Amino acid sequence: MPYVNIKITREGGPEGKGPSAQQKAELIAGVTDLLVQVLNKNPGSTMVVIDEVALEDWGIGGLPVPEYRARKPVGTKYRNPC
Repeated sequence: MPYVNIKITREGGPEGKGPSAQQKAELIAGVTDLLVQVLNKNPGSTMVVIDEVALEDWGIGGLPVPEYRARKPVGTKYRNPC
């Protein structure tokens, strides 16, 4: 029984409140389809969980994400590792 856990920040999406219910449904369906196609897994026993994390609860390089992004030089595109 495959179990996939997707962790995403609560940003973007409609009104900046994170992904919509439709986007989450598409993620769940897409990940399930990928496991079926690549690993020949049974979609009926495939579990996908999406955990939304508040941006201030996510850290990169020892800093909360908002602070990490604020420290990047102006005009420099940051690579978002999360």
